[in-house]
Amino acid sequence: MKKTLLALAAAASIGAAALAAPSPAEAGGCFGCAVGAGVAGGFIAGAIIGSAAAAPPPYYYGPAPAYYGPGPGCYFTRQPMWDPYIGAYRPGPRVMVCP
Repeated sequence: MKKTLLALAAAASIGAAALAAPSPAEAGGCFGCAVGAGVAGGFIAGAIIGSAAAAPPPYYYGPAPAYYGPGPGCYFTRQPMWDPYIGAYRPGPRVMVCP
């Protein structure tokens, strides 16, 4: 968004500078020179605005995380743990067992 606004501001300032530049009064001026300057200014402004509009997005986000279950033959179970507070084994954390 900032690049687009910057490009539009640059194009507007170039256009304003072209209109505000003083030119000498001539009876038989060069009409082709003004057309060439207008075409060149249009190409320059188009390049600035086009490059700002065609810029890639600033951030790339990877694919969303996905859950893949255990492989073939694998399963989750609870491994018994010794609990010194009760003096016996109790069900422990879940672990994946692959035979």
